[in-house]
Amino acid sequence: MTFVLGLTGGIATGKSAADAFFKSKEIPVIDSDVIAHNILNVGQPGWKKVKEHFGSAYLNPDQTVNRRKLGQLVFAHPEQLKILNNITHPLVYQEIQKGISYNREHRIPVVVVDVPLLFESSPKKYYDSILVIALPEKLQVERLMKRNNLTKRQALARIHSQMPLSEKVAKADYVVANTGTIEELRDKLELLLKKIERET
Repeated sequence: MTFVLGLTGGIATGKSAADAFFKSKEIPVIDSDVIAHNILNVGQPGWKKVKEHFGSAYLNPDQTVNRRKLGQLVFAHPEQLKILNNITHPLVYQEIQKGISYNREHRIPVVVVDVPLLFESSPKKYYDSILVIALPEKLQVERLMKRNNLTKRQALARIHSQMPLSEKVAKADYVVANTGTIEELRDKLELLLKKIERET
């Protein structure tokens, strides 16, 4: 029996730090951002559809997707973000399902699936439980501005393009507040793992 833990949160809330913790415990992490990145590689189905819809203006000279330029477009125009999501999400979830099936076949006790837009786009049936990494918006804005070198306005636009974190918290089975240090986050996740082990 493989326990599938869906991991989500908001942008810059600390999902990557949580992923690193689970990997350090030798727990497989299926990262939808990595999958989403790979499906836009030159020649992949996602790349072909992005080129078809958004045009060559959003490609670099080497034909790779100009991710920064595309990101600026879609985060400023919600209708374009919806189109991009409609292109990428089905392809991402095909790969997620393959990853879950692989771990079940190999009887891995716990697998984590990191999906930033889990509640917005992912059937809950994929997961046995859902963990949200949360923090107050003020801290989220500060971390995102620092991490991505954004203005406050740009950071807020990216945050507000997603479902409010409060809604995700309300829908979650487990919530971990990432308001302190990396060590404090790891301690909280360690306790959560023990709780999951007791309950499964």
